[in-house]
Amino acid sequence: MAIVDFPPIENADEHGLLALGGDLEISSLLLAYSRGIFPWPINEEYPLAWFSPDPRGILEYSNLHLSSSFKKYLRSDTHYATFNKDFDAVIRGCSTSSNRKDQVGTWITNDIINAYTRFFHSGHAYSVEVWNQAEELVGGLYGVVIGQYVSGESMFYMESNASKFALYSLMERLKENDILWLDTQMVTPVVESMGGIELERKKFVEKLQKSICQPSIPSLFT
Repeated sequence: MAIVDFPPIENADEHGLLALGGDLEISSLLLAYSRGIFPWPINEEYPLAWFSPDPRGILEYSNLHLSSSFKKYLRSDTHYATFNKDFDAVIRGCSTSSNRKDQVGTWITNDIINAYTRFFHSGHAYSVEVWNQAEELVGGLYGVVIGQYVSGESMFYMESNASKFALYSLMERLKENDILWLDTQMVTPVVESMGGIELERKKFVEKLQKSICQPSIPSLFT
């Protein structure tokens, strides 16, 4: 049964934990993200956990930072990015990758994979794929898109700089469509190295509401 309401986000504890239980139906996810809440399973032995941390991680295009080494990587022109070409491979890559210093993939359970795949097919999730010259998928990220609100849920890499390239490609695509910030939920080392900051939850929700009410851009990830 779909979730009909959540507690006020101000009720979240110091870790951002707001609620336990519920489901991952499309309407439940839409309700959660519209309130600044996201699911983050603790493990498969516990009820589904919902979080709304304070502060919240974001990446604004105006703060986007590219290191000298990453600029050199971009000039090498050895990789390219696509959007929504293989969502399934990306989310499964995020769930199984073991070489990411900034994230642990075990929270991406089969239930999460199935739920966000449904979310993708409903038009509310997206993927970025990074390919090498051999046409092999070597990195990527996936996230949520509602109106002109965009989140980054998780990313992975199989070759050096591939996850950064996915994030860079996403930020460039957003900028092209006048979307100037990304909800990163937390500031991981990769996000921080590229200019990510923490924002007070109240201010985050204000940005969220402005973005989520804007008309969707059908061509954003095509």
